[in-house]
Amino acid sequence: MEPSTPPAATHDLWGMEDEQPSTERVFEGESVPSRSETITVRSVAVSIVLGCTLSVVAMKLALTSGFAPSLAMPAGLLGFFIPRLWMQLMDSCEASQLPFTRQENTVIQTCVVACTSIAYSGGFGTYILAMSKHSAEGGVGSDGLNVEEPDIGRMIVFLLLTSFAGILAIMPFRDSLIVHRRLTFPSGTATAHLINTMHTPQGAKQAGQQLAMLLKTLFGTVAWSIFEWFFAGRSGCGFQAFPVFGLGAFRRGFYYDFSMTNVGVGMFCPYKITISMLTGSLVSWGLIWPYIQTKEGDWYPQGLDRDNISGINGYRVFIGVSMILADGLLHMLCILVRTLYAMYKNPQPRQSSNGQPFRCLSVVLDRSASSFDDRRRTQVFLRDRVPATVPVVGYVVLSVISTLVIPQLYTQLRYHHVAFAYIIAPVFAFCNAYGNGMTDMNIATTYGKVSILIFSSWVGLKDGGVVAGLAACAIIVSNVSTASDLMQDHKTGYITLTSPHTITICQVAGTALGCVVNPVIFSIFYSVYNSGAHDDSNSIGPYAKVYRGIAMLAMTEKNGLPKHTMLLCKVFLALALSISVLREVSTHKRWRVLRYIPSTIGMAVAFFVPPTIPVGMALGSAVIYLWGRSDRDDMRLMSPAAACGLICGDGFGSLLSSALTLLKATPPICIMFVARGVNQSLDAFLAAKGMPT
Repeated sequence: MEPSTPPAATHDLWGMEDEQPSTERVFEGESVPSRSETITVRSVAVSIVLGCTLSVVAMKLALTSGFAPSLAMPAGLLGFFIPRLWMQLMDSCEASQLPFTRQENTVIQTCVVACTSIAYSGGFGTYILAMSKHSAEGGVGSDGLNVEEPDIGRMIVFLLLTSFAGILAIMPFRDSLIVHRRLTFPSGTATAHLINTMHTPQGAKQAGQQLAMLLKTLFGTVAWSIFEWFFAGRSGCGFQAFPVFGLGAFRRGFYYDFSMTNVGVGMFCPYKITISMLTGSLVSWGLIWPYIQTKEGDWYPQGLDRDNISGINGYRVFIGVSMILADGLLHMLCILVRTLYAMYKNPQPRQSSNGQPFRCLSVVLDRSASSFDDRRRTQVFLRDRVPATVPVVGYVVLSVISTLVIPQLYTQLRYHHVAFAYIIAPVFAFCNAYGNGMTDMNIATTYGKVSILIFSSWVGLKDGGVVAGLAACAIIVSNVSTASDLMQDHKTGYITLTSPHTITICQVAGTALGCVVNPVIFSIFYSVYNSGAHDDSNSIGPYAKVYRGIAMLAMTEKNGLPKHTMLLCKVFLALALSISVLREVSTHKRWRVLRYIPSTIGMAVAFFVPPTIPVGMALGSAVIYLWGRSDRDDMRLMSPAAACGLICGDGFGSLLSSALTLLKATPPICIMFVARGVNQSLDAFLAAKGMPT
């Protein structure tokens, strides 16, 4: 958010001094386009293509690393260049067309982000997979009532019912959050400034350089993925199993699998997150799990599958879950306290005589308290108004329909369970949107984890409490996540002078597209992973087991779990809580020790995800560090584009290899790394048979 009292003075059209450089003065000669001039055939076509394309990338990330980076920047960047190419093509055909404006760019970005966000809020890598047999294999809670295999038709209907309620729930607070309280919504603000900058001559040149970098890394990564496929003749073959740290470390999971997604994620993540995950992997996979494996037959039965919750996987999941819950609940409590304190310190103003807030000109165009940019943006933003009763009635109607239909989709949830979920969802949605506006932290999944504990314990294990808790989690997360996404997009629209009604229409359209496209993409990936033909079939959806573990934790005490599980959970919960409290106190007190306090979530995630993920992320962080030492300005400008190219390229490469697998194509070569003694024995065997070595 721009400061209200910077130093430089100019004169605005009101005849008063405007004490800051004005963005809107650059576009002062341009009229604000109408809705028909922003929602065009061009913007709709580009939005559909980009939405479907980037949804593949988002789904790949959701199913592997579980990382959910914002695709707003790539969407804004690609949404700038593809229409430019469209215009050049139309000019060559001498066809008439409307000019491409920043408002149309915002429309494309909003629709694309709404579509791709369903890959995360839809829970394809978390609660949808957590219901499946893959996550429930063996142990307690693997009976019929507690298992639901993903079904594409059911997923589409469920998403269409749950993904729009959050939009309606937050709409009555739109003007309050954006105009009156002036929340920053950092991601939305950054995207808006990117779009504003690209529509100036200097910004277009920099955007061209970033796009060139993105395309180079994207096509290079796709080419590498195709090259890798030729050497993966069977399971255990290929560069995905490269023992860079030696075979001893390889047997414990420490190796580099050439996943460009993990490298790209590491380029995005702060150093603290990457180092925390790597530390967590060393502690858990290097020390704790090898020690517990020596207790096989004593602490847990021998011969169990490695994914069985009654075996060593039970320790991995429940210890990791306890640490995540400790940090997440403390974080949520801190945000709620800050939110309530901020609302107490900045109370609502009295409404005008007609009952509509912000209607009087002294509030809308406060010349003494806001800049020219603020007045111009507020004036445009408040032109479109919706009576508060409309979204309220819409939410009630959608809630009633969902209450009647969702129990037919998931019979473990009863009508009163769904009704209660829709009653508490708006409260969570507002709190999350307010906190997201201040901190840019979306903790929708934390609210979801809390709902799992509530609904799973409410229904009980015998009546399908696992599926009931996960389905309720889906309702809460979909509501909470889409509400904060809409507010981020409204902030982008506010700064780019895009009509709020247009933003809402694009959000609804993009969400509807995502509710159909993402289940289709998921079904393609899931059919490949579930067949076991893919080398990563054992690491699909690392968070799925966490969500299922939370549901089990709400209903299970010691029955079916390995020995000392609950004791270890309590120990690590207390440890995680201590670290989180120390971090909050040191942040408040501004202690220097803050930089040395690890991320609790980062360490906890590393307890159950394969070490290959932190290893790849560490490589990405190392690239950023060395790049910054060489040329910091170039790194800041180009690294986001390079990381996006790596992630997108790996997503498309995985889609190509998955398509080849579905077509029954077999790689012609198998490259495998073995110990020296095994290699000598193989050479001797081949020599005895008269075959070349």
